Amino acid sequence: MRCLASSPKAIVTRALRFSLYCLGAVVCIVSYESCAKNHDAPFFDGDKAYEYLKEQVNFGPRVPGSENAVKCREYFLSFFHSLGVKVDTMAFTHDDKASDKQIPMANIIAHFRGIDSAVAKNYLFAAHWDSRPRAEYDPDSTKRNSPIDGANDGASGVAILMELGNLLAKEKPRVNIDIALLDGEDWGAPGDIGEYFLGAKDLVKRDITGKYKFAVLVDMVGDKDLKICREEFSNHYFPQLNDVLWNTAGRLGEKSFVDSVGYSVMDDHLSFMTIGIPSAVIIDFDYKYWHTTQDTPDKCSAQSLLTVGRVLTEVIYQL
Repeated sequence: MRCLASSPKAIVTRALRFSLYCLGAVVCIVSYESCAKNHDAPFFDGDKAYEYLKEQVNFGPRVPGSENAVKCREYFLSFFHSLGVKVDTMAFTHDDKASDKQIPMANIIAHFRGIDSAVAKNYLFAAHWDSRPRAEYDPDSTKRNSPIDGANDGASGVAILMELGNLLAKEKPRVNIDIALLDGEDWGAPGDIGEYFLGAKDLVKRDITGKYKFAVLVDMVGDKDLKICREEFSNHYFPQLNDVLWNTAGRLGEKSFVDSVGYSVMDDHLSFMTIGIPSAVIIDFDYKYWHTTQDTPDKCSAQSLLTVGRVLTEVIYQL
């Protein structure tokens, strides 16, 4: 789930306790050479990304601790290993308050080295791969305790990162790119913010402070009627990073990226902010099938995945 708030300052003060370093990190976000050295980005295949979206959904709801989740995790590991890159599986358990059980979860991190990996800077691109265990907003009240397929809410961001992985394996960028598939983002009950973003919270405990120049989270980006505004938290604290993303989209003529501030969204990117990593989320929160059993592949499109994938590819190969 992604909670909305009236202002970034209020929610950060109440729940996140940002460090002064994080708030000041905007002065040293990114070195982006869009004018000095222009490198052609490889072609992002939206149709292939859409196939990856459907393949995830075919496992059934990817609820942490389920057999579906185990099978889907193996699918991801097989995919990234086939690209010949180093892959870390970061397993952890969550002490679930509602059931009083320990729920096994795992983040998957694929490491793509740049042309000169020894001196290249590191950048993180992430999405959550779990799907929600309950459909509390389903129009059919009998289905509100059912898990969701999460075609848009989860699988769409992962699908884009998988196709990016194909490109990075074939044509190295200058920089080092880590692709992170995060678990447990959507675990909690409505309103219980401590039970969300579990994979991101676990990742930031693993001594990654100072490792990344910036992090970009991709979530809910497959909607056929795509409209992506700047997210309020990330634009408030790290406007230069948002400038990189939206200026790139504008240069490419991608009109689904609307250059204005939209919702303030609580998502995995906030965990990265708390340890001083400049972070932004690309998300279309205006999705009527959110947290319903109707979040299925037919509500998504290859064109939307192409739009976001093309922007991210351009950003990566211009770093």
